Amino acid sequence: MPSLTKSFAVAAVVMMSITSSAGFGQHRPDERRAVPPAHNSLPPRVLVDCPTAATLPRASFDVHVRDFAGGGLLTAINVGLHRRLTLGVSYGGTGVLGEQKAEWQDHPEFEAKYLVVPETMTFPAVTVGFASQGYGPYLEVWDRYTYKSKGFYAVASKAFHTYAWATGFHGGLNYSLEHTKDNDPSPDFFFGFDINVNRDVALVTEYDLGLNDDRKRDDKSVDEADTETIEFGGKGRGYLNIGLRWIFYERLELGIDLKNVLNNRRDVNQLSRELRINYYEFF
Repeated sequence: MPSLTKSFAVAAVVMMSITSSAGFGQHRPDERRAVPPAHNSLPPRVLVDCPTAATLPRASFDVHVRDFAGGGLLTAINVGLHRRLTLGVSYGGTGVLGEQKAEWQDHPEFEAKYLVVPETMTFPAVTVGFASQGYGPYLEVWDRYTYKSKGFYAVASKAFHTYAWATGFHGGLNYSLEHTKDNDPSPDFFFGFDINVNRDVALVTEYDLGLNDDRKRDDKSVDEADTETIEFGGKGRGYLNIGLRWIFYERLELGIDLKNVLNNRRDVNQLSRELRINYYEFF
């Protein structure tokens, strides 16, 4: 009996050792969060308005705040439910900043983003998603945002690293649902890049062909007695946007954007200057 008891004890110790070394009940190595990644170690999930193929890490979230023309303010919250799936909700309005009366969106907008193919050494990451949030003031007469939401989209991203630089290239296509009144349901294409100047500063650039926003329209006054009309819509040049990102500290990113650099909009004759703040954290 003593020898049998001793054998059982040895077997128990061996099993406990095997279980411990196998990480029983623990996350997989790629999901451990003992040291959460800092902001500057993550690829951008959006350039300026265009998405990339990157998703949030599992059990993380970010809070994104940006301003826009007309005293507008937009806030978005995104959550990484899985290392491949990110969900988000956003809400904002015009006149939030300044002295004018605030006009809020009729309802929140949503985004869902799923990483279909992870990036490898030779193949880009591929993501599909849906985003109902457009940018700029909402135009009631056209039932759309100034810059249309992406709607359904697919995007591919590939990162390249050199001795001193880290660069990402991105390209995608989308189909916006904001075309019921402007009658421009064309699919659209976009591409861009991001480049890290150093660990804390990055430059992002995107070009949206604007194929679903390249027709001349007349934005008629609500007052029918007023015959004045305002031309609206893209000029066919596409939308070139440029942004600068600064990691203020490992969880906080500050940014400034220059939008409509090619002066594509018919209703304005200059580019738009916007600020943004992004805070990223784990649960």
